[in-house]
Amino acid sequence: MSIPLDLARTLATVVEEGTLDAAARRLHVSPSAVSQRIRALEDQLGRVLLVRSKPVRATEAGDAVVRLARQLALLEHDALAAIGAEGGAVASLPLAVNADSLATWFLPPLARVAARREVVFDLHRDDQDFTAGLLESGTVMAAVTSREAPVAGCRVSRLGILRYEAVATAAFAARWFARGADAQALEDAPLVDFDRRDDLQTRWLMRRGVSAAAPPRHRVPASQDFATAIELGLGWGLLPGFQSERGLADGSLVRLAADPVDVPLFWQRWNLTSPLLDEVADEVVDEGRRRLAA
Repeated sequence: MSIPLDLARTLATVVEEGTLDAAARRLHVSPSAVSQRIRALEDQLGRVLLVRSKPVRATEAGDAVVRLARQLALLEHDALAAIGAEGGAVASLPLAVNADSLATWFLPPLARVAARREVVFDLHRDDQDFTAGLLESGTVMAAVTSREAPVAGCRVSRLGILRYEAVATAAFAARWFARGADAQALEDAPLVDFDRRDDLQTRWLMRRGVSAAAPPRHRVPASQDFATAIELGLGWGLLPGFQSERGLADGSLVRLAADPVDVPLFWQRWNLTSPLLDEVADEVVDEGRRRLAA
């Protein structure tokens, strides 16, 4: 049994675009032709590869085929580059990154690669505890993740530590923590979470014996807006040094306690021989090791 590569690429395009209609526009064929290609591939492999939801999603078997199509596209681009026959072809690299890295240190290394290479980046933003799942599904080729154990078929490089400190405005601290950030005050004071999966503030509270259900919570699901919410006094929260250092220096922000929360970060990427993927890895790992705590 073999996998027809043109059909595998069609499946990958459908998954990337989210609908058969959008994939058809990108491939310059009719939606019915796209549907026929997917059906032919499923018939040949004897597996359901695509769930026709809105948006569509790949099954576990479909994920494996999509991963193959993306690997082949990357290898083809590298081969064309090696023989000087790219012909204007632009490689597309899907990458996963946590919001705080994206907002602070992650983009400059990608810009350096893009200045040298014909490449576009398709960034998927997710919590660092969940980006490894995007590697496992084949959705992305590399990811910033808190997971040190390598995902199957991937290699790992340590980036460094993203260090978070609990901070609030001076006025907020004077109102809610006049006697210090003790357990009772922390149960009453509003805090800011990134989203419902953000557990940094909860972990910090639990170290102090504070019930996670007690404090009122704002949820602000964008890194810079999260920092702005704290700077405006909506609540306290844990900010990385990149975002808190200026406020701490000028006194507009104050630390609630001296103990930070350290989140180790790693770069996981497909274990694939690819000059382009190697170049991205070199830039990202170098930037991470220069900008993050050791």
